[in-house]
Amino acid sequence: MPRPLRAAYAGAAAVTVLGAVTGRDRLQWFSKPLLMPLLAADVRHGGRALAPADRALLLGALAAATVGDVLLIDPDDDRRLVAGASSFAVMQAGYAALWLRRGARPRVAVAAPRVAAWFGAAALLRVKAPNLVAPLAAYGATLGTAAVLASDPELAPAAKTVAGMNVPGRDARSRLGLGALLFTLSDGLIVLRRLFARSARSRRVTEGVILSTYAAAQYLLTDPRAHES
Repeated sequence: MPRPLRAAYAGAAAVTVLGAVTGRDRLQWFSKPLLMPLLAADVRHGGRALAPADRALLLGALAAATVGDVLLIDPDDDRRLVAGASSFAVMQAGYAALWLRRGARPRVAVAAPRVAAWFGAAALLRVKAPNLVAPLAAYGATLGTAAVLASDPELAPAAKTVAGMNVPGRDARSRLGLGALLFTLSDGLIVLRRLFARSARSRRVTEGVILSTYAAAQYLLTDPRAHES
């Protein structure tokens, strides 16, 4: 069945990435605020089988992500970065609650590498940007929690698994783990960009990769078919 709203999302994401890579902020101001509302519209249109509470959690998470998206159009402003992280923390809390309701539970094999990555990022921030360590580490905890839950193989029990994670397949639920991994990669690159990208070109290219992985992650994580009863 055609999914025109999600196709429109893919188009808006492509324009957003183009704006970031070329340094055209006007393109981002036009397209980036459309991303999460398009996914929310798809949830409203295609998520009629969702339980009311699940639907509310998903839409609330997308609303918080919309605020974060606007704040992070200028990722080089630390105040906007912290405010954006706060908005995305609300989003991640909503996702975590949603997957807990779907029966997801944390698994040591999935959680361990994410905990290690969280400690590594916090250590880097403490050395390189101590003013950001507390807010970004707090956000990282919400990201890690949601990512661990989204990666629980029990969310798609019929899917094949490799190293304790589902292999993405036709079942939308099997793609949640990949979405969580892409989200973690995107946010990890935000930290690396802030600490190590010095030239305008490197910042633009890294921002393009950040937005590409972020857009792909949200596309997979918010598919209403992955949250149907």
